[in-house]
Amino acid sequence: MTHPVPSRRNLLLDAVASVATAIITVAAAIAAFFNPVWIDFEQRRSGVPAIAGYTPDQVRTATGAILANLFFGPPDFAVAVSGQPVLDAAERSHMVDVQTVLLGFGIVVAIAVVTLAAIVAANRRSAWLWRALARGSAALVVVGIVVGIAVLLFFDAAFELLHLVFFPQGNFSFDPRTERLTQLFPDQFWTETSIGVTVLGLALALLVILAARRLANRYCG
Repeated sequence: MTHPVPSRRNLLLDAVASVATAIITVAAAIAAFFNPVWIDFEQRRSGVPAIAGYTPDQVRTATGAILANLFFGPPDFAVAVSGQPVLDAAERSHMVDVQTVLLGFGIVVAIAVVTLAAIVAANRRSAWLWRALARGSAALVVVGIVVGIAVLLFFDAAFELLHLVFFPQGNFSFDPRTERLTQLFPDQFWTETSIGVTVLGLALALLVILAARRLANRYCG
């Protein structure tokens, strides 16, 4: 079957819908792992209480306070355990930068959600729209496979590159022997969480591809 030649307007909306789909899928996969259940499970798997010299309850208290400051504020990260500060000045400064990055990402995701919702509402019976969603998800699958391989084979380099991109000021190197941030969130935590996010992201992208292609065939012609 010959498809009609898309207009410039549709080409622009096609590209926007594809990118928005990929952004929302990535955000959904990340959000699924930033919850107390997963974090507590992965910290126990990584042996965080022994590494940090805290009891499991103290680990949960410190981690919960840090995440509460990160997502809800205030961004002072002045959590203490047994009257002693958990994070030093450099670690608190880094967490403020992390909050800034997350805020920016949240704004991008919100724009993507609103934009995609508007495009879908106006064009939900158009086959080109669902093909665009499928293409965006297919591109994400390719990127996800590359990222997954990088995480498995070159985690340290990939982790450092990610930090260099988002924290070019360089305040992300901490001594795991003395500084709590890397003790509470050690390499094993990030490696296994990254793998989980990648696998879930790929699964969500594949589901979108299947659903979008079915809808494109339904509205084709």
